[in-house]
Amino acid sequence: MRWSPSPQGTVNKHTFTTSMRKLIFLTCFVLPYLSTIAQTGYSIKGTIKGLPAQSYTLAHYFGYSQYIVKDTAAADTGGSLVFTGNKPLPQGIYLLLSPAKRRIAEFVIGPEQHFSFSSDTVNVVANMKIEGSPDNELYYQYQQKIAGYNTEIGLLMAQMKMRQDLLMQTKINNLRRQVYEYYRTFAQENANSLTGKIMKAGADVELPAAPKRPDGKVDSAWLFHYYKAHFWDNVDFSDDRLVRTPALQRKLDRYLQEITFQDPDSLIHSSDFVIEKALKAGNKEMQSYCIWYLTNKAENPSIIGGEQVFVHLAEKYYLGGLMPVTDSGTVKNIRQKVNTLKPLLVGKPMPALSLTDTSGTLRSLADIKANYTVVVFYDPDCSHCRQSTPALKEFYEKNKKTLGVQIFAASVARAPEQWKKYIREFGLQEWIHGYDYSFRIDFRKEFDVVNTPMVYVLDQDKKIIARRIQSEQLDGFMDFYQQKLAYEKSLKIK
Repeated sequence: MRWSPSPQGTVNKHTFTTSMRKLIFLTCFVLPYLSTIAQTGYSIKGTIKGLPAQSYTLAHYFGYSQYIVKDTAAADTGGSLVFTGNKPLPQGIYLLLSPAKRRIAEFVIGPEQHFSFSSDTVNVVANMKIEGSPDNELYYQYQQKIAGYNTEIGLLMAQMKMRQDLLMQTKINNLRRQVYEYYRTFAQENANSLTGKIMKAGADVELPAAPKRPDGKVDSAWLFHYYKAHFWDNVDFSDDRLVRTPALQRKLDRYLQEITFQDPDSLIHSSDFVIEKALKAGNKEMQSYCIWYLTNKAENPSIIGGEQVFVHLAEKYYLGGLMPVTDSGTVKNIRQKVNTLKPLLVGKPMPALSLTDTSGTLRSLADIKANYTVVVFYDPDCSHCRQSTPALKEFYEKNKKTLGVQIFAASVARAPEQWKKYIREFGLQEWIHGYDYSFRIDFRKEFDVVNTPMVYVLDQDKKIIARRIQSEQLDGFMDFYQQKLAYEKSLKIK
């Protein structure tokens, strides 16, 4: 049967069926598309009761000691605020900060960047509720559980102050074990989430049963070497999101400060080991962070001779082109610093230095006959120099005969009368003093005198054995150095 055209106001059955199919197809296609459009960028809405009506900051961690601001929003009188943007936020852990930079809350910003939260200022963590972000639900689930454990442990420890009880200590130890087990299990069970990955990165290595030494005792050295070799097993160096959390920097600090022997060669080896892992993983941001952080940390060393670590890392990664730096000024400054430091590293001969003393005689550092020469660059008007001079004088008086110590004091100021007054004021006539009447020496460039006083310790061959050491530390260093020499001598005898 043939269908005739429909009267006005009626619907042809074929037309209706075809139209419905098109509508269903368009609905299936367009709704997901519209949903995708709606989910671009980020939208984080929340209410924290009791929050003052002020402007607040959303910032992500950069390591644990720094953060980078990404957005600001004003809270209304009810404590509600909204952070929105057209582009997705870099993923990581974010801080909600007050105008005084006080931390109010933390959020895990992963793939889900459209979510809401609610809490109150009485206890932000305990009362936090999340909608639309499984990562943040996990994050606060964990924090709330740990807070419960910590409350129990705190109560038991308070009772322990009143009376020592072995049973109570056992309970505390059991709770601490439960905390660790919960942490480990939580990280494993949620390994596919950003929260789980962050927690896994901070987790310790599971140690196997250690072999025993011939005397039957556990081989603790084997355990240590195993622990160090597997220290980074839980860290995914291909995931730059870890840069925007506290976990990576804490791990780096622990590896360098607690797991690595504190001498330049060991620190260089450990730094290279970590950077090599980042380079192999291929993530540019992770590579840049590891190189930057380790080089930056080495720039202000806490050990004698630590400048060697900075020079190595700067030459290999910055000047070697492995660190992507777009600012040519940065590379230029690093090259200048390396060029200054290389001749001044511990173990190198001290560069030549000749200055004029108060009688007008040219005094050369190379001509000083002493077992040890302390070279101090100072400014007579520098408050720190004046504060440390009595300690330096006391060290000299104590060791000038017993250890054969001499002091070569070089004034970096351009004021000869103040220089002479300083010598008289502190009674330093026994020292060898020098002044650059020619004004040709660039003390900053040639001897790294960035701050004063700058102290070098030289052996009898004028080789640098310490630098950047405080006057108050000289006695302790010389004791250590004498013991080191005695130990090395005993090894040669054997």
